[in-house]
Amino acid sequence: MNVIRRQLTLFLTEQNQIIEEIRATYNPKQFELIKAHVTLCREDEIEDNLEEIIRNCYNLHWNKPISIHFNPPERFSEGKGVFISGNEINSDFEALRKNVLQKNNLKKHIPHITLIHPRNGTCTDPIFEVIQSKAFPSSIDFYTLTLIEQTGNEKWKILEEFSITK
Repeated sequence: MNVIRRQLTLFLTEQNQIIEEIRATYNPKQFELIKAHVTLCREDEIEDNLEEIIRNCYNLHWNKPISIHFNPPERFSEGKGVFISGNEINSDFEALRKNVLQKNNLKKHIPHITLIHPRNGTCTDPIFEVIQSKAFPSSIDFYTLTLIEQTGNEKWKILEEFSITK
């Protein structure tokens, strides 16, 4: 039986050339499955009330894009993976999550862009040195929120897109 996963995601539309080059070179399997992104809401946060969450996404009333500020690349998962995580200045991200989920008690979710996913790639010291030598954006703006779905281990599909700015 294939498991179906749905998430709300912010796909990169700007400043992503170096990010996609790193992903394509050092994590081609993940690169094929999904474009560079920041997950806004994971499946366990949306599966029980997906219709209401979709309605909340259509009713977003932001007058500007969501801006996420990032730290330099870091290793995780015993050094196998690499990501650039959001820093502490990400009130837009938190506000968007609260607006979409309509909950006051949200678990903390740090925005990040995975460069090498440890499930299907491995970072080595020489690879990390190359990654660290690159100039990554310190901030990225997002204009669209996307509902995506994955069946089993297949490529993620776009189900719906919601404009963040009206």
